[in-house]
Amino acid sequence: MKIGKLLRDIHHWASPIVMLPLGIMIIAGIFLMLKKDIEWIQPATQRSEMASAQVPDTSLAELYAAAAAIEELEITSWDQFDRIDIRSDRGIAKFIASNRWEAQIDLVTLDVLSLEYRRSDLFEQIHDGSFFADWIKTFVFLPVGVVLLVLWATGIWLFLEPYLKRWQRKKQRARRAGVADKK
Repeated sequence: MKIGKLLRDIHHWASPIVMLPLGIMIIAGIFLMLKKDIEWIQPATQRSEMASAQVPDTSLAELYAAAAAIEELEITSWDQFDRIDIRSDRGIAKFIASNRWEAQIDLVTLDVLSLEYRRSDLFEQIHDGSFFADWIKTFVFLPVGVVLLVLWATGIWLFLEPYLKRWQRKKQRARRAGVADKK
């Protein structure tokens, strides 16, 4: 079997296998690329009124109490936070709860600057397959990534092959013409 035929066959049969998971990855990836531009996906990061050189004297316990008082976060203990992101340059702390709600709290005044539902983490989980199940992430989305790499490589070959053959024929004709001129 010639290499071109083999690569076309690989391309032909691998494409339908990756079609659905790859489509899911691409759509979620597009949303992730736009997460800083569309506040529906991820809330914009607010800025405190404090001076940038000012060091807040707020304790972590005070920040926790301020976040726990927000009903939408549904916080009764520390382990219900997915993460806490302190942005010292903006003077805020982002509290992201396990239920995907995000509260941005001023580090000095403890005012809630923003309270929004955060969808970017959901799109990340869909993008890597962990939204469906951990085994799908490992045994479906990872192999799809590998097959996609193979499709990329075979696609490059299939794209370049006609140009390579044309170049070889041109070179061969030039060689023949050179031999004919010498006779």
